[in-house]
Amino acid sequence: MTAGPAAESPPGRPDATPDATGRPGPGRADAAPTRAAPEPTGRATNGPEPAGRTTTEPAPAGRTTTGPAPTVPEPAGPEEPATRRRPGIVGQLLVDSGYVLLSLPLAIASFVVLIVGFALGVGLLPIVLGLPVLTGTLYVARGLADIERLRLPPVLRRPRIRPRYLVPEPGAGAWRRIFLPMRDAQSWLDLTHGIFRLVVALVTFVITLTWWATALAGLLSVTYEWAIPHGPENVGLPELLGLGDSLAARIGLNTAIGLFFLLTLPLVVRGCALAEASLGRALLTGVAEMRNRITVLEEQKRAAVSAEAIALRRLERDIHDGPQQRLVRLAMDLSRARQQLATDPEAAGQTLDEAVGQTRETLAELRALSRGIAPPILVDRGLPSALAALAGRGIVPTELRVDGDLGDPAGRLDPATENTAYFVVAEALTNVAKHSGADTCQVTVTRQGRRLRVSVGDDGQGGAHVAKGHGLAGIADRVRAAGGQLAVTSPAGGPTEVRADLPL
Repeated sequence: MTAGPAAESPPGRPDATPDATGRPGPGRADAAPTRAAPEPTGRATNGPEPAGRTTTEPAPAGRTTTGPAPTVPEPAGPEEPATRRRPGIVGQLLVDSGYVLLSLPLAIASFVVLIVGFALGVGLLPIVLGLPVLTGTLYVARGLADIERLRLPPVLRRPRIRPRYLVPEPGAGAWRRIFLPMRDAQSWLDLTHGIFRLVVALVTFVITLTWWATALAGLLSVTYEWAIPHGPENVGLPELLGLGDSLAARIGLNTAIGLFFLLTLPLVVRGCALAEASLGRALLTGVAEMRNRITVLEEQKRAAVSAEAIALRRLERDIHDGPQQRLVRLAMDLSRARQQLATDPEAAGQTLDEAVGQTRETLAELRALSRGIAPPILVDRGLPSALAALAGRGIVPTELRVDGDLGDPAGRLDPATENTAYFVVAEALTNVAKHSGADTCQVTVTRQGRRLRVSVGDDGQGGAHVAKGHGLAGIADRVRAAGGQLAVTSPAGGPTEVRADLPL
């Protein structure tokens, strides 16, 4: 896609704000807020620009491609639960079986230790010695609960979560430290789990062991059935079912039973493992998950409020710096033309021509502002077309790869997700053009399961970072408000990659 000449940039407001990305390298001293076509989103200004100055720059061609996106190498880091490979049926069966079969010995040991400690602590309460015994029992329950939390993630396919326990203040006395676990609700939940898990563990252990034994015994009956004596008075199951009492009938029936138990083994063992793990999750991590969720929602709310406030301030500044000044000049030109009509009609005509030019420039700036707020092409034709237009207007040659189904009516994303992805790309391209000194830029947008990955990379000088008050901080707030995560990789000397993961 070949980009045409860039639109005319309006006059800048003589103020100074921090660098948009925190890059240490050179950059233009001033960049007007979002009004020019190459930069459809708002951004921070860096310095003064003479009023009335206009520039017209030809934009290099930006190559755009819509189709399957290539695999982009990612920096090493912790694997995300959303994209972690799940084990196969056999692997999950072994994981679940090990979890269930090991749970019974742990449950028996936990029950014995905790019930004895709890009973002894309660019995010794009248002579005060029960208090430290109860505290010690609660600490033992906490240790056993931590062991169970380590075993939950492979079964539940969720990240490990450990609740925050109350910790003693520095310099706290002995009695305060003794009473502290008793004031912690999670400590009592750990104790409850350690005592009552035995019931569930016993049932799931018996079911799992029975299914494994029956499946193996039935499938291997051909190796031992011939050696089992059958007297004339013995009536076996094959004979009761009318299959006869021959060796082939007994082996055939046992093999069929073993095959049935083998086919249902993954489902039954999975159910047993989930039943026991669900109890552990409810008592050991449920409160922590709820608190974490509340914390995340509070952060998203703060990020959304921050992003909205920044957008409103930016819009106010853009209107003040551009259309408002032009409209003021337009009013002055029209007043001057009215005064010139009677004395100098020719000068009045020139003044009116200037007013018409001011009107056209104002309309162009308003259209640029509307593209930064809600681009019509994004609403009408979807994310791929909007990003193609954005890359084509860019100053730095941009290679764009977007999953084609994101533009289909059946594959369109939620409007909020589309707007966030567009904002990330637009703001990142603006920062690349202003501060990176890059020769090329790559934009990749792919759908990966239940997440949308947006990546903007350049071969510039690097050094970009997320800091409060900088442009990338605005991107981070917008992504966090949508429930996503932003990662910036930008070593000194480059290259730079800004990657956003958005939930779908």
